[in-house]
Amino acid sequence: MTTIQDIADKLGISKGTVSKALNNAPDISETLQKQVLETAVELGYTKLRRYKNSKKRLCILVQKDNIEYEEPHHFAYDIVMGFRQMAEPAGYAVDVVPVDVHAQRRSSYDVFMLQNDYAGSFLLGFSLGEPWMQDFQTSRTPAVLYDNQVIGNPSTAYVGIDNNEGMDLAVAHLKQLGHQKIGYLSSALGSHIMQIRHRAFFQAMHHHGLKADSSSAGCSYYLSECMEKHLPRLLDMGMTAIICCQDTFANAALMQCRQLGYQVPRDVSIIGFDDIPLCPYTSPPLTTVRQDRTELGKSGYYALNSLLNGVSIGTMLLHAELIVRKSTRDIRD
Repeated sequence: MTTIQDIADKLGISKGTVSKALNNAPDISETLQKQVLETAVELGYTKLRRYKNSKKRLCILVQKDNIEYEEPHHFAYDIVMGFRQMAEPAGYAVDVVPVDVHAQRRSSYDVFMLQNDYAGSFLLGFSLGEPWMQDFQTSRTPAVLYDNQVIGNPSTAYVGIDNNEGMDLAVAHLKQLGHQKIGYLSSALGSHIMQIRHRAFFQAMHHHGLKADSSSAGCSYYLSECMEKHLPRLLDMGMTAIICCQDTFANAALMQCRQLGYQVPRDVSIIGFDDIPLCPYTSPPLTTVRQDRTELGKSGYYALNSLLNGVSIGTMLLHAELIVRKSTRDIRD
């Protein structure tokens, strides 16, 4: 068990200086504090060992540029609530901490967690290019990532829904309605979950004996480009149904189809993904694959609590559910 004295000996400074650096004392320079924290992480030191009887602190780290969470209609609101519903009665204090790329560049993940006395974290909205995603390859502080997977680090876990199951449900539903030519619209494949769903679409099509190749999908970083370029192309190819990577894309597709003179679902069926609060109120109400976001938050806590107790959970996936509304129809009628 690493002590403050071990850190002091490693750096050749006094034990008191190390203690001040670990506790954000104002008379310690930023450079020295950074050096002490990085050395502490390297040696495997944690402040929590000194406070065995204190209330342990967890954090939900939200990439504020990628996901919203503060209002009930925001996507991650229920995820945050689900996590807190489990963690706080169990005796944990939970902070919701918005971060961005700049915050991640200022200090490594382990250093941030040590500096702020957090025992572990649940991360929402992180894309593959985030600086901390590299840290998670070797980090020691328990971290559970929503919709992101890190291979080979026993201190990390992945929580989400079974996207392969969800995509299979969507394709099976359309096939039952007589659809053979099905297209897929997606945002850029810069996140783990977008890559999973893109791959799952082709797997589901193959599983159900339906033809699909690279031309059956359209991907773009900009939603507007996807709607103005790829949606018309898929419709010109004779697609009678479109599956979208997210409900925001599906809602945009509903509106774009109207502008192009197509009626949904008479001329084309559309399915979304996630079941955000908007879905029952789109025109027409959107058929979509549901993520139970409250249960996802609870699962995030279960996974993190397991990591904190030395149980190295790798992946925890919830079942997907297809919610059928009015944006799909049987074309054999």
